[in-house]
Amino acid sequence: MAFPPGFLWGTATSSHQVEGDNRNNDWWEWEEQTGRIYAGQRSGEACDHYHRFLEDIEMMAALGLNAYRFSLEWSRLEPGPDQFSTPAIDHYGEMIAALKARGIEPVVTLHHFTIPRWLKEAGGFLNPEVVSLFDRYTKEVARALGKEVTYWVTINEPMVLATQGFLLGLWPPGHKNLAETLKVARHLLLAHGRSYRRLKEAHPGALVGLAKHYRIIDPLRSTSWLDRLSARLLDYIFNWAFTDSAERGRLKVPFGWGQGVNDLAGTQDFMGVNYYSRDMISFDLRSPTTLFARMRVREGSETNDLGWEVYPEGLYRLLMALKRYRKPILITENGISTGDDRQRERFLREHLHQVERALGDGADVRGYFYWSLLDNFEWAEGYRARFGLLEVDFATQERMPRPSARLYGRLAKGYGEGA
Repeated sequence: MAFPPGFLWGTATSSHQVEGDNRNNDWWEWEEQTGRIYAGQRSGEACDHYHRFLEDIEMMAALGLNAYRFSLEWSRLEPGPDQFSTPAIDHYGEMIAALKARGIEPVVTLHHFTIPRWLKEAGGFLNPEVVSLFDRYTKEVARALGKEVTYWVTINEPMVLATQGFLLGLWPPGHKNLAETLKVARHLLLAHGRSYRRLKEAHPGALVGLAKHYRIIDPLRSTSWLDRLSARLLDYIFNWAFTDSAERGRLKVPFGWGQGVNDLAGTQDFMGVNYYSRDMISFDLRSPTTLFARMRVREGSETNDLGWEVYPEGLYRLLMALKRYRKPILITENGISTGDDRQRERFLREHLHQVERALGDGADVRGYFYWSLLDNFEWAEGYRARFGLLEVDFATQERMPRPSARLYGRLAKGYGEGA
């Protein structure tokens, strides 16, 4: 079957992971601490995408892709409180213009995990003022760049940010506190709602949403009511409570007690889906941090280089579950870390087949963004995780399209023509 006319075939990146030399944010500071990043690695020059974006855009165009999701670096744009950088604004304007000149739709993310150091020192997302500060940032970006951009993502993976940084302590600021985790998630919800209103106020034709990380969460033993209960609770809190709050305009448990928020209701013009894997859940009293749910990988399953299960059918299941919101869907991230490009090719074919299934069963999917365009700095995993369609030699910054990149281009063209 042909995918819908105008379907977005793209790739995705984030600023800190590819730009290089982002010295003014919380992650750069975090990387300088011993034991935070795999093998003591640091983002450093990363892919030097900040200077090589034209080369990378030309490679996207050569593959036949028509969309690119990337993030703005808040710490570049607002290096000091209420001090906006004209050179940084001009840089992102040049990126957007270069994409559009080559027929590539820019999908712009306002926040992808990193915050400026001045905000980190003020408490970051624990500080209730962050909602107003994010609104100020959005207002300036909308003024400077909004006329040229249709698709906006306000915040990338809010629940991942909250749990990794404030519950598990694996990302900055390295806290392990459930109350802080819920407070941060609540502030992210409110910041998203305010940012959505600001973008729509400045440009009513803009299409604005979240990029929400969803995981398939299944009980390890279907016969165990404790495993089923644990899986259901974790699924609700991690996958759906945030999405439902943003749709209904009420802070659902555990982010609140159902209180209404005027700025929040209906603040997703599309549902952004980041999907990678599945967790098998067993009830375990020794795991209070994760609400007594122990996460495992299904025995005998195919995995990627990070040990995550490769479960293509999970993408179909999520797309079917999202139908209830009656909104267009963008698959804003889907990808695999592997040193075996044949596995990446198989991953692409199998996951796109699941998208095809979902389209046939009524899911309104409008785009697919493979993560990632480039091998990059994969947060706490450093450079060992290779997600890229383009292989990067970090010593020389040479890019080399993998066979999977050419396959993706052919699949995009073939599906668009109904092949």
